[in-house]
Amino acid sequence: MRAALLTEYRKIVTTRLWWILLGSMFLYLLGIGAVMVWSLSMSSATGGAGGSSITLAGIDLAAVVYSIGVTIGSVFPLVVGTLSVTSEFRSQTITPTFLAEPRRGVVLAAKFIANAVMGAVFGIAATVATAGGAAALFKLRGDPTFLGDPEIQRILIGSVVALTLWALMGVAFGAVLPNQIAAVVVILGFTQLLEPVLRLILGAVKATEGVAPYFPGAAADAIVGRSIYTVGSSVHLLSRPAGLAVMLGYVLVLGVIGRFTTFRRDIT
Repeated sequence: MRAALLTEYRKIVTTRLWWILLGSMFLYLLGIGAVMVWSLSMSSATGGAGGSSITLAGIDLAAVVYSIGVTIGSVFPLVVGTLSVTSEFRSQTITPTFLAEPRRGVVLAAKFIANAVMGAVFGIAATVATAGGAAALFKLRGDPTFLGDPEIQRILIGSVVALTLWALMGVAFGAVLPNQIAAVVVILGFTQLLEPVLRLILGAVKATEGVAPYFPGAAADAIVGRSIYTVGSSVHLLSRPAGLAVMLGYVLVLGVIGRFTTFRRDIT
């Protein structure tokens, strides 16, 4: 296991793409944090879309904005985790990897552990960027940042945890679908289009609103404790422990499927 972990570590730190994604995510969420403070403040000031009575101000506004890093930035650690598996199959480096360590369960476990660390790095960077951008604009407006509030601190900690789990989800998904192009297309299509639309549609119907909180993105938002998707909506998030359990469940199920399908096949 030690040798497998060292190998995975070297694959990460010596590959430029990982660090490009990290820097891109940081700059992106730094701007998004500031933009969301301005955007949601303006929406509240005008009574929300269509003249609705949605109001976000003070700590409620801060809580939603500080949670944006997970809602919008989850795709970055998810892609990183997926690429750690799919890039090996695409470049055929998976062959020498399995020759060096024939115990495929050990290889997959090493990928999970290495990407848990990488996911934590992405989680911390995303949380700092989102909170930093938002807090800077709060300060410029003369508003309190609420960063010392216990609930806001729980949201920030939850953000790091949720983004770490997204990296693990990426490893598990890559193990199920090792085709790199297909995996990235599915990830982008599901996280950026399909799930958000389904959460809104299912959440708007009384008979199906109980399904929406169990989507991966909704479960991650539940770990954080807030979500922009629930603003002005009757849909509620799961509790933090329940959200954590659902996310871990997705990782476990996909990981087991990947272990006994992709990681069991003969490699040529």
